[in-house]
Amino acid sequence: MDPLTFVILAALLGLAGFVLYTCVRIVPQAKVMVVERLGKFHGVATSGLNLLIPFLDSPRPIEMRTGNRYMRSTMVDLREQVMGFETVQVITHDNVNMEVGSVIYYQIVDAAKALYQVENLALAIEQLTMTNLRNVMGSLTLDQTLTSRETVNTRLRMVLDEATEKWGVKVTRVELREIEPPQAIKSAMAKQMTAERERRAEVTKAEGDKAAAILQAEGQKISRILQAEGERDAEVARAEGHKRATMLEAEGKAEATRLTFEAIHSGHATPEVLALRYMETLQEIGKGDNKMFIPYEATATLGAISVIKDVFFAKGDEAKRPAPQPQARPVPTAASLSAQSIARSNVLAEPATLSGTSAPQARRPRPPSGQDE
Repeated sequence: MDPLTFVILAALLGLAGFVLYTCVRIVPQAKVMVVERLGKFHGVATSGLNLLIPFLDSPRPIEMRTGNRYMRSTMVDLREQVMGFETVQVITHDNVNMEVGSVIYYQIVDAAKALYQVENLALAIEQLTMTNLRNVMGSLTLDQTLTSRETVNTRLRMVLDEATEKWGVKVTRVELREIEPPQAIKSAMAKQMTAERERRAEVTKAEGDKAAAILQAEGQKISRILQAEGERDAEVARAEGHKRATMLEAEGKAEATRLTFEAIHSGHATPEVLALRYMETLQEIGKGDNKMFIPYEATATLGAISVIKDVFFAKGDEAKRPAPQPQARPVPTAASLSAQSIARSNVLAEPATLSGTSAPQARRPRPPSGQDE
């Protein structure tokens, strides 16, 4: 084979390889390729084997950010991507300078819009995120930025998602990576936190003392109530016992009076016996150091003496008389016995009169004439 023929064959093979390379394109999964025909948008090549017309169709490259570098590629990645930004200086609503770092998560949903609606998608997202971050942080105070990160994230996501919608990009999430206040603010916050902790400790201690005092007062109250109830029950028990003892004593006296009355009536006591008992009672009263005057009616005493005289001088006449039949007498009650005793005391003696000086003994009645003392 002559050299000219070899050169021609080699040129033909090279041309065929170039045509094959430019005509057949394999797109990986989750990626697409924007195809232009004669410089105009023709279509989007999806994952798999795609055939292009040589010298007519060509892929449109896109510039993406990977880390801190920008790279051009003919493939558009449809997966969710993350883009981190360095810390930027922001000023809060209360004029505090701080450094804030953020991270944005986005996903390309329309590759054609991402290439034709914005010149540099990665740079546009970066600048848009920084400017909106300054706007959002400027509307919040220092305390709000430190305690309301979720609010800041939500507001940033809504603003960025609305702005990037026409670029065929969906912002899924925005996070504040770090917030660095100045050193003076950090020192003041540390002192404030220490003071707050001490205040909470004092409040907790005061609440504990209050609860302990309340419990102690309630315990003393319950103890006094129980003690008062115990004393009341004891007084009631003592009163009931005294009442019962008094009732039993009264019943015993009534029973003794009834038995005495029955014994007197069953023994057929005569007025002479009663008169003798009266005289013996007077003698008992006159005994002792402390004496009292008991006035009595002389006529009653003389009547009793005449009765005794008749007893001594008329025993024979009474023996001849038939024995009187005892009449049935009703059994007296305790009330009637007490009434009779009070009436007999009123008849035999008037109310006693106490005297500071010693009184003479009650004089015994003189016996009738003709009788020895």
